[in-house]
Amino acid sequence: MHRLYERNGALEISVRPASGRAEEGADVVWRVRMLALSDDAIVVEQPAVFGEGVDIRPGVELIGAMTVGQNRWMFHTRVLAVKPGPDGDRLVLKMPELVERCTRRGFFRISTAELRLPAVQCWPLNDPLSVIAAETANRIRITDMMEGDGPATTEAGESTENILLPDVGPAFTSRLLNLSGGGLGLLVNHEDIQTATARPYLWIRMDLRPLIPEPVAVTARIAHSHIDSTQSLYLGLAFDFAANPGHRQFVADLFGEYLHELQRRQSRLGLKAA
Repeated sequence: MHRLYERNGALEISVRPASGRAEEGADVVWRVRMLALSDDAIVVEQPAVFGEGVDIRPGVELIGAMTVGQNRWMFHTRVLAVKPGPDGDRLVLKMPELVERCTRRGFFRISTAELRLPAVQCWPLNDPLSVIAAETANRIRITDMMEGDGPATTEAGESTENILLPDVGPAFTSRLLNLSGGGLGLLVNHEDIQTATARPYLWIRMDLRPLIPEPVAVTARIAHSHIDSTQSLYLGLAFDFAANPGHRQFVADLFGEYLHELQRRQSRLGLKAA
């Protein structure tokens, strides 16, 4: 932990699931900077989407993770306090009593916790301007479904035949590793690397069902990439709303609501730390 802090590193945090995994859906992992460290606590920046902070209340149980070289470690913690800072609120997290190394095969799993990463449908984007109609249709569909006026959601792995697509290339699937203030990290299978890097922009649909009734569509630009030890591709993406600025607030609100709902469920069930 101290080694990571000295290198100006970041932690990954996720709200600990409150009940059965099928009901909770996938885990959204937020990448946050470490700001201070003591024997009892870790201070990190508040999770954010597009520069807007997403509130996490004191007392919320979290799963934390950190990566040092080729090794990944996970632990349980909770929010002790939320304090103001010069550049936004800060979370004071309890120093974990136990930090457990993940196995190579279970890079998001330890003996007392497992993270289920959201599935992401991806398409290389041929024409960034073509996303306007597709993202507008996505917003209307999600809004209608959340208000009870739209059709019932389909299951994961649905056909995209009835989805309005922009001008895109062939589809591939990935996993959402983490979110940060202005972007996200994706893990792409080795066989899809050529397709994933064919264009500088991707159009993606992030599956947060059942809490969000339809995958959330957004445009992203490839900022950096590297191939990991398993020969999978890590893609660092920056959200891009140049063609459709009005979609930005809609997506930010959805992620904020998703995080708030996970906290509400945890509070209702009175989850205790492991």
